[in-house]
Amino acid sequence: MDEVSRHVSQYDLQTRLHQEWIEPDGLGGFASGTAAGIRTRRYHALLLTALNPPTNRIVLVNGFEATLETDSEFYALSSQYYGPDIIHPRGIDSLIDFTTRPWPKWTFELPNGLIVTQELFVPRGKSAVFLRWGLDRSIEAITDKLILSVRPLISGRDYHSLHRENERFQFERLVINSKTNAAKNRVDWQPYPDLPVIQAGHNGRYMQQADWYRNFLYLDERERGLDDAEDLASPGVFTWDLKHDDAYWLLTPQTPQGISMPAAVDHGLWALLTPRELLRRSQFANRTIQASDAYLARRDLGLTIIAGFPWFTDWGRDTFISIRGLCLATGRLIEARQILLGWSKCVSEGMLPNRFPDAGSEPEFNSVDASLWFVIAVYELLQAAESVNLISESDEEALLQAVEDILRGYRQGTRFGIHCDSDGLLAAGSPGLALTWMDARIQEVAVTPRIGKPVEIQALWINALRIGEILLGRTEVDWRLSQSRFLEKFWLEELGHLADVVDVDHQVGRVDSTFRPNQVLAIGGLPFPLLEDAKARRLLEQVERKLLTPVGLRTLAPDHPSYRGHCQGGVLERDFAYHQGTVWPWLMGPFVEGWVRVHGGTSAVKQSARARFLEPLSKSFDSLGEGLTHIPEIADGDCPHTSRGCPFQAWSLGEYLRLDLLVLTEYTPGN
Repeated sequence: MDEVSRHVSQYDLQTRLHQEWIEPDGLGGFASGTAAGIRTRRYHALLLTALNPPTNRIVLVNGFEATLETDSEFYALSSQYYGPDIIHPRGIDSLIDFTTRPWPKWTFELPNGLIVTQELFVPRGKSAVFLRWGLDRSIEAITDKLILSVRPLISGRDYHSLHRENERFQFERLVINSKTNAAKNRVDWQPYPDLPVIQAGHNGRYMQQADWYRNFLYLDERERGLDDAEDLASPGVFTWDLKHDDAYWLLTPQTPQGISMPAAVDHGLWALLTPRELLRRSQFANRTIQASDAYLARRDLGLTIIAGFPWFTDWGRDTFISIRGLCLATGRLIEARQILLGWSKCVSEGMLPNRFPDAGSEPEFNSVDASLWFVIAVYELLQAAESVNLISESDEEALLQAVEDILRGYRQGTRFGIHCDSDGLLAAGSPGLALTWMDARIQEVAVTPRIGKPVEIQALWINALRIGEILLGRTEVDWRLSQSRFLEKFWLEELGHLADVVDVDHQVGRVDSTFRPNQVLAIGGLPFPLLEDAKARRLLEQVERKLLTPVGLRTLAPDHPSYRGHCQGGVLERDFAYHQGTVWPWLMGPFVEGWVRVHGGTSAVKQSARARFLEPLSKSFDSLGEGLTHIPEIADGDCPHTSRGCPFQAWSLGEYLRLDLLVLTEYTPGN
């Protein structure tokens, strides 16, 4: 290979390794991977299912090895990355195209001229993945033999963990008593006794041939300073004769969330299921709105929002921020109602939980702002649904009761020192905790503790008080006085911006004047701005100059001594950088809305904002050139603002959609 070809091949490999795709099932499970077909995370899997949707996620089938045998050659259709740094086999060398439209599809061109396609999709609402391999039959084969062989690579582990070779793994195929056609074309495994059975339906042949594949290397885990090696078991091999028919392979767990294995897994089943899924996906106005559907998942008998794929489940703060874009802006008011009603039942001592642990233990009430974001979301849902008569009287009562309980709990005082102080502002926090969205902790020590009265918490609190007056007809704390005290205590005239925290560590008069993006919530992102006119303009100009990037706002200005321009390295390095300069795309929502308000909110202003802020953000995250789908959690503060963190983040996409469909247009959901 000449130097130019080698450079191009390496570029393509690195690009494809960072182009991730996800196929969620709507239950909290998913299939995911990279365009290269190489797993780079422990979370990349072919069949990952949620035993207690959307939690208790386990990886059942991690991936597969695929080869095509002709009369004289074996051609790889898959690639694996092994330690220390070896790619084998090298299906990547034959990969000429990858697309996610309408679902992930790979196209390989083999040296003998054959074109082979591989595609997979996940039926919505079921824990299953359906794969198909086929030939471009317009090209005449130069061989009489075309045998596709596929080896499943299996673990059976918690999705946060890694798997190693061990004697407990059960390779044996389960005995199926039935003599039906389904039994002949179905293979069942149960890698460990406490896990569900894995069912594999197919239209080929299966041969038991147990083996271990050792030392897979996950590049993204290595980059994040985490354990990065894994061993996977392969119980046997499936074969198909592609000369006569396409290959079909259906994987599903034997659980209530799985698919009942049909008598035949073949073209007929593909022709039955794919049109349904195509029709469902075609009903979304564009790919970005379609992507929003990925985050809606089932919890018990209701719905919830997954905070991000592949490692988050549903979090309170993330749900109530992202619901405004994912559901309200897209007109999915029924889903928004169901989500908020479900959460309304969880109010405890005036607080909503911020996280439901995977292990089924008690919910974690460790956030001061999640409950306030809930109040905002309820208010905007009731506004959006008013003209369509969507909320019944009993549903409205339940939502308003939750709002009242939150306001009362915060006024009287609740967990972690959260209480309305004598000045009408909200105080919160105690040592060792990080109750705001800047919640990184290292060895139980908060990186940005922000104990006292954080600026965005006051914006949320005063908005919640105003909403309480509107919805409940009363309020025991006068929001007007609270807003007046806010301006007195937070505005730093000599600096031209708001303090980040006042009464720091509950010491009256102590001020943290660090320039952070939290202050933009006082001018945008919430129904009622706290700053207007000259003060708002001065603040906005500084935020734009110091914090704005094409992909979001930095969490700290570059001229600050604690600024970190790259969020990479091990856990400690990343946690230190997480809110100390790292860019967060979700903050673009409050910033752009504030910018529009400050500049008059006219149609021309909105058009200008779309061109200046929304379009560059969209282009930055359109990795495949097929139109924006997902937006990551974070990016580096320094150029070129490389994407970091969770690659598919709900509130990042939610705020983009809120800008696109509400703030920058005249669109009204529900009409």
